[in-house]
Amino acid sequence: MLSYWEKKHFLNYDLIVVGAGFVGLSTAIHYKRKNKKAKVLILERGAFPTGASTKNAGFACFGSLTEILDDLWHMTQDEVLQLVSRRSKGLDQIKKEFGKRTLDFKESGGFELIQDDQLDALDQLNGINKMLKPIFKKPVFSQVKNFRKMGFADSVKAVVKNQFEGELDSGRYLNALWTKAREIGIRILTGITVENIETESGIVLTKDQQLGSIEFVGKKVGICTNAFSKKLVPDLDLVPGRGLVMVSKQLDFQIPWKGSFHFDKGYVYFRKIDGRLLLGGGRNQDFEGEESEENKINPKIETYLHRIAEEVIFPGKKIEWEQSWTGIMAFGQKKSPIIQKIGDKTAVAVRLGGMGVAIGWQVGKELSDLLRKGF
Repeated sequence: MLSYWEKKHFLNYDLIVVGAGFVGLSTAIHYKRKNKKAKVLILERGAFPTGASTKNAGFACFGSLTEILDDLWHMTQDEVLQLVSRRSKGLDQIKKEFGKRTLDFKESGGFELIQDDQLDALDQLNGINKMLKPIFKKPVFSQVKNFRKMGFADSVKAVVKNQFEGELDSGRYLNALWTKAREIGIRILTGITVENIETESGIVLTKDQQLGSIEFVGKKVGICTNAFSKKLVPDLDLVPGRGLVMVSKQLDFQIPWKGSFHFDKGYVYFRKIDGRLLLGGGRNQDFEGEESEENKINPKIETYLHRIAEEVIFPGKKIEWEQSWTGIMAFGQKKSPIIQKIGDKTAVAVRLGGMGVAIGWQVGKELSDLLRKGF
């Protein structure tokens, strides 16, 4: 049951954004900056973003050597360059907007562990650097000469460095977005489940645990719920991709490396944080099982990551784990995000492909521009 005051002041907006992750917050901020008098509302069903914005590993990356080579098998060179450029520029934009100190952004480099079956990639390293030169002006990838000092298993035959990648604190990034949203008067409501959106009228039908059904109305509506968006827009080319992340207990030995690392063709990733090992990924061990919207740990992948930690990253060491969690990403037939109109008053920005940290701010800007000018 709503009061007269609630109906008068809290149900109608110039823009309603569904989803309070990196993309949703970025969309609202960009829109409000260009329309200072606009009433902007963000709806989020959880206390924190439901997808992967605060559940990722905090990698500021745009693609390892083997990932880019794999992309070239499925995409044109121009498409790969556009993808890398979007991700790289996105990272530059958030550093400029929020500041490296605010994000705890460390330009520590990205690294990839190369095994026997990937040694051919080293022969193409110079060619990839040449291909990427128009974007970065300098060589991106190089081989680490003294990589044995990093202490990895003998099965690691080489380590490739990406000098333009780094790491950040995902929680601090979200905090920075919250702060900007609050400063410019954006309203955020959590605990609100969006059940349906009438894309032509801007009516957003929701459910609140205490108040029951609530009908909001937006002159424009932006859907930024990534993998969960198919519940609202069934025809989208979206497949959920669950990602497992684990953090060890405080290690009782010195970690002989720094930076963000990829392994197993980029499907495994790890870094050190607060004297602990942060390790995640492994979707390739059970792709079908990880096409899930349920935040649940897959024992097969958990076992695989435990083995990688103790046999590859810290061979001969016993690692004790403090906590594990999962986040839900979104993938599709193409790696580029979907940013498009789906009705007279509604548009979506989804399918971040596990690169929300890198491209979320820019994707939000593009959706904001579409909502302002494309109708």
